[in-house]
Amino acid sequence: MGNRLTQIATRTGDAGTTGLGDNTRVSKDSLRVHAMGEVDELNSHIGVLLCEALPDTVRSLLVEIQHQLFNLGGELSIPGFELLKPEAVLALDEALAAHNENLPRLQEFILPAGTRAASLAHVCRTVARRAERAVVALGNAEPLKDAPRQYLNRLSDLMFVLARVLNRVDGGDDVYWKSERMQQQGDGS
Repeated sequence: MGNRLTQIATRTGDAGTTGLGDNTRVSKDSLRVHAMGEVDELNSHIGVLLCEALPDTVRSLLVEIQHQLFNLGGELSIPGFELLKPEAVLALDEALAAHNENLPRLQEFILPAGTRAASLAHVCRTVARRAERAVVALGNAEPLKDAPRQYLNRLSDLMFVLARVLNRVDGGDDVYWKSERMQQQGDGS
């Protein structure tokens, strides 16, 4: 997969283009580069989340996700290439089921809040949704495999579930939206 970088400041992008993994040059505002940047930002946010105290199972899952996101970024950087395998999507499905199993059913919407770790997981969730939208836009313009889109869709769901898990690490709970309906139920109305 291309040459390893030995020089960071190459100045080859000064004219507003960047090199893809297949050695073609494209505009830095292309849909492909935009999608690559969103995936890179998501991976960086997960790196920040990994700075928090986390249960070992969550930590190891997030580290694996970072590797898969790097695969996804690599796949996006080489048109027509496949690095992210369908098995990676299946692994997220399994993690979703395992982590969601012990959570109470949602009765109301929750706010992206709670512990610092849970709040960071919510940021990762929203960035994953943005990355998914960028990959969908790219897929509408150029042929793409299904796994990148599916992976980001599952990952945003998983980050929502992990935020709920992280809010409960020390006996906490989700922060619920105070909707008018819930307030009326609380008043007995």
